Amino acid sequence: MAQPATDFAAQLHAQGYRLTPQRQMILEAVRQADDHVTPDDVYARVHRRNPAISRATIYRTLDFLCEQRLIHALHWGGQMYYEIAAEQPHHHLVCRSCGGMVDCEHDLLQSLFEAVAKKHRFIIDMDHVALFGLCQQCRGSVKKSKRS
Repeated sequence: MAQPATDFAAQLHAQGYRLTPQRQMILEAVRQADDHVTPDDVYARVHRRNPAISRATIYRTLDFLCEQRLIHALHWGGQMYYEIAAEQPHHHLVCRSCGGMVDCEHDLLQSLFEAVAKKHRFIIDMDHVALFGLCQQCRGSVKKSKRS
């Protein structure tokens, strides 16, 4: 499902940057996606609107937008995936076997973030974390194969 529209221009302006037409198209390509998108997905969407934008521009802009915290990146299976940064922190559970990805609410990890801050005097300023493991279905398949 597409993410709600965000005032990207105001967010960039507050950080001392402009929302260029290229940045706008790339942000919209990520926002309008039904799921996490790869750089190739973003390129295809943007290229349909403006064939002059190069892959290099897409990659540089995705990196820039991550640095500005307008989008989040997730590296999985040798591929980068992007999504619009949510208003509230959220995280992902990623299955190493089937590749399934499930959103995980921040309140489940909040106590961990607080414990790290207290123990190490370290404030975590990241609001997007991916935890890798096995989903229930794949975990069941692993148990069955061990019994055979």
